[in-house]
Order: sequence, then C-alpha cells, then structure tokens
Amino acid sequence: MSTDRPDMRISDAERELVVAQLNAAVAEGRLTLPEFEERVDGVLRSRTFGEIEPFVGDLPQKGPIAVPEQLEIRNHASSLKRQGRWTVPRRLNISTRAGSVKLDFTEAVFTGPVVEIHLEARSSSVDLVLPRGATADIDSIAPHASSLTQKVPSVYDQPGQGVVFRIDGEVRSSSVRVRYQRRFWRWRW
Repeated sequence: MSTDRPDMRISDAERELVVAQLNAAVAEGRLTLPEFEERVDGVLRSRTFGEIEPFVGDLPQKGPIAVPEQLEIRNHASSLKRQGRWTVPRRLNISTRAGSVKLDFTEAVFTGPVVEIHLEARSSSVDLVLPRGATADIDSIAPHASSLTQKVPSVYDQPGQGVVFRIDGEVRSSSVRVRYQRRFWRWRW
C-alpha cells in the first residue's frame, strides 16, 4: 500500500483493507500462517501508512479489495448477530428458520446508496438496525401469520436523504423489525 505521504495516519477501514490483502496472500500461498499472524499483528498496531509498508511491500498491489455483489446469510435454529464495522454489499439474502437474526448497520460501510435485502424467514425474528438518516421500503415483504414493524421513515417520506434499504421476500410465523439504534444516556441497543 503506497501513498504520497507515509506520515499520514491510517483509518480503521484502510487497515481492514490491508488485513484483507494479507488474507488473500495466504489464500494464494504467498504467505505462511505464522507470517500472516505476525504481519496482521503489526498492521493492527500501525498508525501511519509508512508503518504499514513493510508488511505489504513485498506483495503484489491489486488495488482496492473487491466486495462481493451479494452476501448469503443462512441461519437454522440459532441466534446470529452482526454488528460493529463491516462492509455491506449491494444485496443481502437472509434465510432463517426457527432462529433470530440481528444485523446492526450503524457502523457499517456501504458499497452504494441502495441496499437490497431479500428475506426468507420461517418461525424466526429478524431485527435490522439502520444508521441514522437511512430509509426503508418494506412494502414488498409478503407476511403470512407474521408481524412487520417499521420504525424508520419510508423511502417515500424522505427521498434522497441517506442509504435506502429495499426489503422484500416472504416471512411465515415470524417477526421483522426495522428500526434505528436506541439510545439512553451512555447505553445503546
């Protein structure tokens, strides 16, 4: 990873891209597992681009890491949570049976202005926590003996404000909640 200013501080997102590059190097056979662990440890301790360079300088530069176009999330009789900083592709396919899924998008990095979510839920609960300013369209969800709760503005209420979530699919004997993060003093949930 090179930059014109090696003394410039590196962000968490850029640090994660470097770790992904090291991950790809292990998958290609360019690094051994001990080398990978040592380099990841060094990257996570680095503060500037100059400090990162020794850990990736001998690896081929491929440009930015490509994010997959869609992500499959499958859950069966389990509790699945995703929170913190993560990259959200353009399309998410969520399939859950007799389980619970909570996806927290408040710190997520989005690859585009629209996120399409396709739900297939049976006897499950799905909780989607959106970042402030995001809107949602849940009109294309087909509920069967289910409850749908939307506590964020509709796409039609606030066009062009933030990330737009378009949610469709089929839910049977399930509950779906689309909301913002709740806050009280120091606590968030």
